[in-house]
Amino acid sequence: MTKSVKLFEPMTIRGTTLPNRIVVSPLCQYSAVDGFAQPWHFAHLSTFARGRAGLVFTEATAVEARGRITPQCLGIWTDEQAEALRPIVAFIESMGCVPGMQLAHAGRKASTRAPFSAKGPIPLSLEDSQQAGAPWQTVAPSALPVVEGWHVPEALDHNGLEQVKEAFVMAAKRAAEVGFRALELHMAHGYLLHSFLSPLGNHRTDAYGGDIDGRMRFPLEVAAAVRAAIPDELALFARISAIDGKEGGWTMDDSVCLTEKMAAQGVDVVDCSSGGIGGAPRFRNDDAGKPLTAGSARTPGFQVPFSRRLRDETSIKSMAVGVIIDPHQAEEILQSGGADLVALGREIMYDPFWPLHAAEALGVDPDYQMWPQQYAWAVDRRSQIKLLNQGE
Repeated sequence: MTKSVKLFEPMTIRGTTLPNRIVVSPLCQYSAVDGFAQPWHFAHLSTFARGRAGLVFTEATAVEARGRITPQCLGIWTDEQAEALRPIVAFIESMGCVPGMQLAHAGRKASTRAPFSAKGPIPLSLEDSQQAGAPWQTVAPSALPVVEGWHVPEALDHNGLEQVKEAFVMAAKRAAEVGFRALELHMAHGYLLHSFLSPLGNHRTDAYGGDIDGRMRFPLEVAAAVRAAIPDELALFARISAIDGKEGGWTMDDSVCLTEKMAAQGVDVVDCSSGGIGGAPRFRNDDAGKPLTAGSARTPGFQVPFSRRLRDETSIKSMAVGVIIDPHQAEEILQSGGADLVALGREIMYDPFWPLHAAEALGVDPDYQMWPQQYAWAVDRRSQIKLLNQGE
């Protein structure tokens, strides 16, 4: 590297060092079989490692079978499922990148159809279940469906809460055992832990509902239990919906409070998304809950104000996500204090070698030394084209 830019500065979190500040956001693939990773998962995740992303997260990985979003979602509720991920972990590390896993429970948004064929909950009819997988009983803090027409979840009792907490703990232990070096708790997008946080999803009257302290209680218990169960050197992230974007919902002030309390429980980084409590996340819908159109599409970095405020007002590191597409934009976010890390989703699926292209664009790899040696022919050709252009 000929010069230092923040996007390519290493970052050490506890005992885990990321080679750069570029993170592959969890990207659901709906391609698992009975929770097991398939060749597609290896091909998908290994591509980002070849592209030299600093941290590569798996998709939302269910901690128990009823916590899957769809029947085709990845799982880690058995030792065998964890072992199936070991070759993926080993390859990511062999490329000098850090393997991470997002631990998730879909809650009342579980038992849905994969989006490739249709959207929404799996109907209770046998005919459809034969095509999509049989539906199952969903769980939530309260017996409130996501929207009218969805399955009514079962409100978790005390034993149910303990079972879910233990599922997160066991999943975290399995992930650590097979070599994942960063874990993320999914507390966003209307899934189980987010639905405890939001007053729109949590109508409980016991110790796990009511005011913000009650609504935060279970997610914080999960965070504390996971932190205690994993090696101290592992980095622990939490993805949150910084705002619900709906009247009477979770607010940015609430997120400041939650983030400081998560830091006290050993969470190292807060990953700042938004929305999803009663539908799709805000990167897919507008504030009224309607699908995005050309006129309502989110602007680049539209969620950066969330990560900036949490970085400024709490003792925790923050990660920005959402329409981060240009290397100079990513660098400016970091240089201006908008976040400590940037996560890419759709953009890095479109261009899995985005980090390598960013290094070229920012002048930190003019001779293509960061590229895998197996691709030397490709970068040699690129160098020739550059020399030809300079000679014009």
